[in-house]
Amino acid sequence: MPAEAIPPGLVLRSRAVGSVRRPAVKRTGSSSSGRSPRGGPRRLFEQVRRAWDRPLTAYYLILGSSLLITVLGLVMVYSASMIKALELSLPASYFFRKQFLAAMIGGALMAAAARMPAKLHRALAYPILVVTVFLMIVVQIPGIGMRVNGNQNWIYLGGPFQLQPSEFGKLALVLWGADLLARKQDKRLLTQWKHMLVPLVPVAFLLLGLIMLGGDMGTTMILSAILFGLLWLAGAPTRLFAGVLSVAGSLAVLFIKTSPNRMGRLACIGATDPGPQDKCWQAVHGIYALASGGWFGSGLGASVEKWGQLPEPHTDFIFAITGEELGLAGTLSVLALFAALGYAGIRVAGRTEDPFVRYAAGGVTTWIVAQAVINIGAVLGLLPIAGVPLPLFSYGGSALLPTMFAVGLLISFARDDPAARAALAMRQPRVSWKSMRRRVKKRPSGER
Repeated sequence: MPAEAIPPGLVLRSRAVGSVRRPAVKRTGSSSSGRSPRGGPRRLFEQVRRAWDRPLTAYYLILGSSLLITVLGLVMVYSASMIKALELSLPASYFFRKQFLAAMIGGALMAAAARMPAKLHRALAYPILVVTVFLMIVVQIPGIGMRVNGNQNWIYLGGPFQLQPSEFGKLALVLWGADLLARKQDKRLLTQWKHMLVPLVPVAFLLLGLIMLGGDMGTTMILSAILFGLLWLAGAPTRLFAGVLSVAGSLAVLFIKTSPNRMGRLACIGATDPGPQDKCWQAVHGIYALASGGWFGSGLGASVEKWGQLPEPHTDFIFAITGEELGLAGTLSVLALFAALGYAGIRVAGRTEDPFVRYAAGGVTTWIVAQAVINIGAVLGLLPIAGVPLPLFSYGGSALLPTMFAVGLLISFARDDPAARAALAMRQPRVSWKSMRRRVKKRPSGER
C-alpha cells in the first residue's frame, strides 16, 4: 500500500503471523479499551434509564413493594402488639396471628384480583357498592353496630372477628367511579359538567355521610381524596374542581368546629408537651418514639414507648414504633417502598389507553398514597391525628383485605399492558410437560 494512500487518522503497525507480516490498523484518538473517558457516568445513567423504562418495571415494583410492606408490617405488628396483648391477658402473639390470617386471606384476594380481566372488575363494581352501602346502613342500627374509640363503624362477626364496612367503601368508590367515568367517556359526555358530577358526587357524598354518622373523620378524608383524584383524572375544569373542593372544605370545617375531640386533635399539631389533662399525650409520645430511635434504632422488640406510654402502638402509631426500633433507616425504607408503589401506580395509569384502567389505577394510587400521608403526617406531628391505619402495614384485617385486593387491581392492570404481556410471554417456558411426554412416546424404544 503506497504511503500517500494511508489516511491521516490511521497508523500502521507490523506484527508477524507465522512467516507473513500483516499490517495492523490502530485508530488514533481513542483509548485502548475503546471507551470514552467521559462516557462512564453517562453510560451508567443510560443503562439505569433503559432498565427503568422496561415494560415490566411497574409490575415488579407493585408486586415487590406491596409484599415487602406487608411482610415488614407483620414483623412490626408482632413487635408492637406483644405488650398490649399481655395487658389484656392474651397470648403475646394474639394480634400477630389475627393479622397473619388476614394477610393470608388478603394474599388470596390479591392473587385473584391480579388474574381477573378488567371486564370482570367492572362487573363487580355495582355489587360491591350496593353491599357496602347496605352494611354501612346496618352498622348504624343499635345492637348491631359496635362503638370502638368513639366511632360506631364496626359489626361484630363472632369470636375475635369484627368488620369495618367503611374500609370497603374506598374500594367500592374506586371501582364504581372508574366504571361510571369510563362509560361516560366512551359516550363523550364528560365535556358537560352535569355528567361529570352526577351521579358520582352525590353517591360519594352518600358514602361520606354514612361514614360521618359513625364519627370516622379519617376515613372521610381518604374517600374525599379518592373523589378528587377521580375528578382530576376525568379532566374536571378548575372552576368545577374548586367548587366541589370548597363544599367539601366547608363541611369539614363544620364537622371539626362542632366536635371538641377533633378541635383538640387539631390543637396538638406540632405539640411538644402533653398539655392540660394530657390531651396531646399520644402525639407527643409518638415524637418521643421517633426521636429515641436514632439512625438505626434500639433494636427489634426493644421499644420503650410500647410499654403503655404510646396508645395504639400496633395500629395508628405503628410507624412511631418502627422509628424507635429500626431508626431512621427503617422509616426511610418504609417511605421508599410507598414511594415506589405510588410511582408504579401513576405509571400504570399514565401509560394505558383504557379509560377504566386509568381511572381505577389512579383511584387506587390516590387512596394508598393519601392514607399513608395522613397516617405518617399525624405521627410526625405535621397533621392532626385522624385515626387511620398505615396501609398494608398497620394491624387491622378490615383495612388490609380491601387494600390487598386493590393492589391486585394494579398488578392486573400492569400485566395487561401490551408490552408487559409480550415480555411475560417471552419468559414462559416454550416446552410444556405435555409436549415433552409426547416426544418421549414418539421415540423408538431403543433411544430412550
